[in-house]
Amino acid sequence: MSRQLAMGARKGSQYLSDLDNKHRELWLGGEKITNNISKHPKFRAMAQSMAHLYNMQHDPNLVEEMTYVSPSSGERVGLSFLQPKTIEDLIKRRVMMKHWADYSGGMLGRTPDYLNSDLMAMSSASEFFNRKGEKFGANLRKYYEYIRENDLCLTHTLIHPQANRGAGPSKQADPFLAARVAEKNDEGVIIRGARMLATLPLADEILVFPSTVIQGTADDMPYAFAFGIPCATKGLKFICREPFSEESSFDHPLASRFDEQDAVVIFDDVLVPWERIFLLEDVEGANTLQEATSGIVFMSQQVIIKNIAKTEFILGVTSLIADTIGITEFQHVQEKIAKIIMMLESMRSFLRASEADAQLNRWGIMTPDFKPLNTARNLFPRLFPQLRTIIQQLSASGMMALPSETDMENKEIRPLIDTYYQAKNTNSEERIRLFHLAWDIAGSSFGSRQELYERFFFGDPVRMAGALYNWYDKEPYKQRVKEFLHQKE
Repeated sequence: MSRQLAMGARKGSQYLSDLDNKHRELWLGGEKITNNISKHPKFRAMAQSMAHLYNMQHDPNLVEEMTYVSPSSGERVGLSFLQPKTIEDLIKRRVMMKHWADYSGGMLGRTPDYLNSDLMAMSSASEFFNRKGEKFGANLRKYYEYIRENDLCLTHTLIHPQANRGAGPSKQADPFLAARVAEKNDEGVIIRGARMLATLPLADEILVFPSTVIQGTADDMPYAFAFGIPCATKGLKFICREPFSEESSFDHPLASRFDEQDAVVIFDDVLVPWERIFLLEDVEGANTLQEATSGIVFMSQQVIIKNIAKTEFILGVTSLIADTIGITEFQHVQEKIAKIIMMLESMRSFLRASEADAQLNRWGIMTPDFKPLNTARNLFPRLFPQLRTIIQQLSASGMMALPSETDMENKEIRPLIDTYYQAKNTNSEERIRLFHLAWDIAGSSFGSRQELYERFFFGDPVRMAGALYNWYDKEPYKQRVKEFLHQKE
C-alpha cells in the first residue's frame, strides 16, 4: 500500500488523474486500453460522473453531510466509511448516500459508498478474519484505513464464470476456469482464472470476495479467498461488455452519463501480496463472511437507499408524462402511478424500520435490522420490471416517435417539429426531452441493462428467496398457530 496516508476526501480531478496515469488493461470492442481512460470516448462521460460524485464531498453546502473527521488522520473523509455507534450515525450515513444516489436518479449501482460500506463493516469485524492467522485481520484493518484515508473507489467480483452451472468451481472441465490459488511463495499468492461480474472497471481497486449466495464445499478450498488489489495490477485484465454510452445527452440523457460498464475479470497469474489477503483457502469462512461481519447488512442499506432514489426518479418521470400529455384523469393511469407510490413508500418503510430497530452487533457497530432490508432486497428485483412496463404503457408510441438532437438543430424541419410534437402542457422541445428520458429507462439498451442488473443485483432471485426462507425465524408464528388450534375458548 504505497500511497501516503492522510490524503482525505479526494476531488474529482484527483480521481481522473489516477485513472489516466495508472496503467491497467481494459478490453473494449477488441481494443486494448491501458491509460488516459478518462479521455476515451466510451469511458469519458462515466469518468466525469464519478468525478462529480467526489466533487460533491467538497461542496460547501454538502461537506458536513458528505464527510466526517477521520479518527486517525484528522482529515475529512467520506461518510460512507463511518463505523456507526448510534442510530444517529446510521441516519448520517443514509443522508450522505442519498445525495450520491439522487445525482444519477439511482441509475448508478456501484457508487463508491456501496463497497465502502462492506469494507467498513468487515474491518470492524476484523477478528473474524483471524481464523487462520492474526495477520489476515490486521491486513483488513490496514486496508480499510488505506482506502478510507485515500478515498479510493472499489469495485468487486464474486461469481465464478457461467460455464457449467450444474457443478461447483472444482468440478468444472478446467480447474482454472474459475479464479483459484495456483501457487504460493514468499511474496504472496498467485491467482489464475476468471471471475464475473465486475461492474465499474473504472474503479481504483478490486475486492475479490466469496459469493453472498452460493455456498462452497470442502472441494472448493482453492477458490475460497478474499483480497483487495489495484485494478492496475500486472496480469489483471477486464473484458468489458458492449458499451451503452452515447454522445448526445439530449437523445440519451442517462446512457450519455451513467453507463458504469460491466466486465469479466481475468487473473492471468496475478500476484496478490500477502498484506492484501484477508481470507485464504477457508471454505467455512467464505460461506459465513458476509453475515458474520454484517457486511451484507450495510451493503443492503446502501442498495435500498439507491432503490428509493431510483423509484422516486421514475415516479417523477411517469407523473410528468401524465401531466404533459393530459392523461392524469384516466383511472388506469392513476392506478399505475399509484403502484409506484406504493412501491416507493414500502421501500422507505423497510429502510426506516431497519434503522429504528438497529442494535449493536457483536463487534460494537450499530447495525440496521436485517429483516426489513433482506425483505426489501428480495422484493425490489421482482417489482422493478413493472416500473419500466408502466413507463411503456403511459408513453405508448410517443416514446418511439422522437426526433433526434440533429433534427432539432435543423432549421428547415424545426418549425414542423415545434408544431406537431407539442403537448397539452408543454412545448415540443420539453416533451421530446422527457420522452427521450423515458426511452432511456424503458426502451434503450441502457434501460434493459438496468432491468437485468436489478433482477440479479444480489444474485439468483430463486437462491436468494431460498436463503431468506431458511434464514427467517418462522417458529414463533408456527407455535402461535399450534396454540390456536388447541384453544378451548
